[in-house]
Amino acid sequence: MKRNKLIITLLLGIGITFAGCKQQEERQLTRNANAPAQHDAATAEAQVRDMLASQSACWSQGNLDCFMQDYWKSDSLLFVGKSGLTYGWQKTLDNYRKSYPDPAAMGRLTFDLKEMRHLAADHMLVVGKWHLQREAQLGDLQGHFSIILKRFPEGWKIVADHSS
Repeated sequence: MKRNKLIITLLLGIGITFAGCKQQEERQLTRNANAPAQHDAATAEAQVRDMLASQSACWSQGNLDCFMQDYWKSDSLLFVGKSGLTYGWQKTLDNYRKSYPDPAAMGRLTFDLKEMRHLAADHMLVVGKWHLQREAQLGDLQGHFSIILKRFPEGWKIVADHSS
C-alpha cells in the first residue's frame, strides 16, 4: 500500500524526480539537536540544504556508505532512474556501487536546488539539477532530480528519489 501511494504521488506530479561517515553522523546529530521544537519552513529548508551539502561532500569523497545515510533505510525506499523503479535502501546502494565502482567514476557531485515545496509539516519535495564533474576520459554527467523527504525523529530522510 505504501509503495502504491508513493507511485501515485510521483505520477500526480508531487515528485518525480573526507570527513567520513562519522562526521556525517555528527553533523546530522548537531542539526537535530539544534532544531527548534516548532518546525518552521525556513528551519526545515536549512536542514535539508545542509543534508544535501553533506551528501554532496560524501559522494565527492568516493564514500557511498556516507552518501546513503540520508536515505530512508527501508525496503520501501523508492528510487526511479534510467533503469526504472528500484525499491529498498540496500538495492539502491548496490545499484550505485555497480554504476559508480570507484571514486573516478563518481567524480565531484554538485546540486543546484531549483525548488523546495512543503507538502506537509513532515514532508518536503525538492527539485533540482545534479552535476558530476569527472575526468575527461569519463566525461561529465548531469541531469535533474526530484526527491521526497520525510522528517523522522533522527532528521530528514529521502523516501523517494527520481534522478534522470
